[in-house]
Amino acid sequence: MTVSPLQTIAGFAALLRDHGMKVGVAEQQAFVRAALALPLQRCTQLDPAWRAIACRDARDWRRWPELFQSYWHPHRVQGSVKVSGQTRPSRDLRQVVQSLQDSLAQGQRPGVAGQGMDTALQDTPPDPSSSQEPGVARAQGGASQADALHDRSLSQWLPQDLAQLNQLAERIAQRLRERVTRRWRDHPQGRRLDLRRTLRGSLRTGGVPFKPAWRQPRRERPRLFILVDVSRSMETHAQLFLRIARAFVGVAQARVFVFHTRLAEVTPLLQRDSAAVQEKVNAVTAGFGGGTRIATSLADFHRVHARAQLQRSARVWVLSDGFDADPPQALADELRAVRRHGARITWFHPSAQPPASEALREARPLIDRFVRLNSLRDLAQAAEVLH
Repeated sequence: MTVSPLQTIAGFAALLRDHGMKVGVAEQQAFVRAALALPLQRCTQLDPAWRAIACRDARDWRRWPELFQSYWHPHRVQGSVKVSGQTRPSRDLRQVVQSLQDSLAQGQRPGVAGQGMDTALQDTPPDPSSSQEPGVARAQGGASQADALHDRSLSQWLPQDLAQLNQLAERIAQRLRERVTRRWRDHPQGRRLDLRRTLRGSLRTGGVPFKPAWRQPRRERPRLFILVDVSRSMETHAQLFLRIARAFVGVAQARVFVFHTRLAEVTPLLQRDSAAVQEKVNAVTAGFGGGTRIATSLADFHRVHARAQLQRSARVWVLSDGFDADPPQALADELRAVRRHGARITWFHPSAQPPASEALREARPLIDRFVRLNSLRDLAQAAEVLH
């Protein structure tokens, strides 16, 4: 089956993604626009043009030549390399550009501004010798020595996404602002006279209270604790949850913990504005990615990490799908212990319906609210009910 130029470019983008580069539909559309804009005799200039489009940081920039050569000019790469049992197919960048421009000359717009690039990702012909499902693009390129760990960072969102997240976090934090308590504190502009301090101070002036002491109600900000499940069942949602947690570290001074079979605090890491934050989180949570022990992690949380700060009006947000390897009753016991401190518990889940695990069925009465959280849209809806 003849492979179209769009499918060839989509395969190149898939190769870049397989090696950790953040290349989506928008970048592929930019690839096509660049190919259509350059004259055929200058198609060699697509290398630097596409490089500027696809590379997000210095590491991407350094490994680009190897990936570009391995896909478009495999004959220049030393050694015989096979991919998924197949020898690298030959590709001619000049022919791809010519095919695109011929299509444009015939009045066709191959995926430049419409759905073409979206469908091109799904129209790559399947490999007869492979068990891959039809419609899934494959990266037909060579191996690379580039390390993709840094690409699992929290900096992969678009600027408008980050701006929206910060606005939502600030709106929710406003609802968690300082609240009046029953306690009083000294304040020169208070509205309640502190009779004891006033009489004590009057001893310096012969019993005449020239300087009365005043008090006003004490205001306290609810402490916010965020517990993020990073087990294997939550791998696809951990990036979203950690990004959201990081936003609340900035606007609400939240303390963030990640848990799996054990608990670890990552607040200091999330306070840093670094593109390699996720690498540091991975280092702290080494060994995560398997089963889940929510009850054990909660016990460690309220007995050790938050013992001094977990008090009345505190908010505990658990971001998890609710599947627990501990005994079902253990989760209810630990949540009950958290409630005894006066904290309110909100459970965020990625599914359309609240989790129905046996552990959560036992603990459901102890949880104040279940909130779906699978996108920024869900967070915007949650902003109206969180307080």
